[in-house]
This record gives sequence, C-alpha cells and structure tokens, in this order.
Amino acid sequence: MENHCICPHCRGHLRVGEYIVLKIRNSRREKGLLLLHCESEGYTSMKHPNLNFREGERIDYFCPLCMQSLDAAEDENLVRVIMIDPQHTEHEIYFSRIAGKQGTYPLSGEEVNATAEHSSRYTHFNMSDELFQYL
Repeated sequence: MENHCICPHCRGHLRVGEYIVLKIRNSRREKGLLLLHCESEGYTSMKHPNLNFREGERIDYFCPLCMQSLDAAEDENLVRVIMIDPQHTEHEIYFSRIAGKQGTYPLSGEEVNATAEHSSRYTHFNMSDELFQYL
C-alpha cells in the first residue's frame, strides 16, 4: 500500500503514480506543472524544459486542483502538503521553494526529520539530520 499526498486546503489528491503534481510559477510569472518524484531520497522532478529557474529564485507552488498557494505559514521559504501513510496517519511534509536549495521536512506529531543537502537552512523546526525517504 502506498502513501497518498493531498492538498492542505481542498484535500484533493496530488499523487499520480510515483509523482506529486504541483502547479508552479517562477519570478518572471512563467507557469507550468512540476512532477515531484515521491519515492526517491532527495529531489527528483520533471518540468517543461522551457520553464527555467535561477539559482536562489523563490518558486511559487499551488495546488493544481483548487489553485490555493501551498506556502507554509511557518516559513516563507517552505511549501507544505499532507501525506497520508498506509495506516491513515497524516504527516505534514515541508520542502524548500528556493531553486537549488533542497530540503524536505516530514512532520509526524512532534518528530521532524530533515533531508536533502540544504535542510539545515531552516532551523526553526529544531530538526535532526536523519535521512528520511520523504514520501
């Protein structure tokens, strides 16, 4: 049984096969879809080749169903979605919205696991350095 990924606003399903489907927009207001692979450690994604990001650019993420922003209230540089595991437990998943700054933060109750190369940039979660397969 696999994990599900849903929008925190409309609770619509974002996962299709092995990917989470997200609407994105760069600072030049160019839009597209991002497919974020949900079984890999770190970041593996696909997007249209003409939709480019500059290193350090802040990318806007939206639910492709309800079009609500997925910005995390806790940090303007993070995005939040909800993962539901096979036991039907909900986990908040935070990830970096800064191009080239990879960080993923799954929350389960009070426990936080930080993954990816730049995860130490967001210290307000009091994160450990444990590796976590994030979805």
